[in-house]
Amino acid sequence: MTEETPGFDEKPDVPSGATSDDAEPKAAPSSEGASPAGDANAAAAQVAGLTAQLDQVRTALGERTADLQRLQAEYQNYRRRVERDRITVKEIAIASLLSELLPVLDDIGRAREHGELVGGFKSVAESLETVAAKMGLQQFGKEGEPFDPTIHEALMHSYAPDVTETTCVAILQPGYRFGERNLRPARVAVAEPQPGAQAPESGDAADGKENGGPEEG
Repeated sequence: MTEETPGFDEKPDVPSGATSDDAEPKAAPSSEGASPAGDANAAAAQVAGLTAQLDQVRTALGERTADLQRLQAEYQNYRRRVERDRITVKEIAIASLLSELLPVLDDIGRAREHGELVGGFKSVAESLETVAAKMGLQQFGKEGEPFDPTIHEALMHSYAPDVTETTCVAILQPGYRFGERNLRPARVAVAEPQPGAQAPESGDAADGKENGGPEEG
């Protein structure tokens, strides 16, 4: 028999806790991985793309906000215009109704002047006048006030020594207005100063003339 040579077929002893993989040499890291410069360029490109998208979103948001503000302004103008038109139409309707009542009010005034406004007719007439006043009807025109062609209509004309300007001396028919609308001018008789009449002089001047003026030295 031949003797076996020890150590050739047996595996060398491996320390406890170590694996066979540890005994094998590690492979060198691959040189094909991305470099730090490439990663930075990719990140910068991504940030630039996101920034561009954000700018686009901001621009679109600004345009939509401007459109909304414009629509709101147009709506507010529309509401004001509709409200103004509604008020105007209402005022025209009331003014038209009150204009139709003026002859009736004239009859009531004449009946009152002649003492015929009595009994049930008086109650109805006063109620009608109250309702017309609540609707905004106003009467104007008084004796002794200066003549104003914008609110007076002169039907009679005369001269008077006791007036210094064209004056309403009689109200033939009162005038009526509704708000800023003149429904009818006041029809009046006017008097003007006498032709050639002079304004009264001051008392001192008159006294001087009566006394013959100041004495000469």
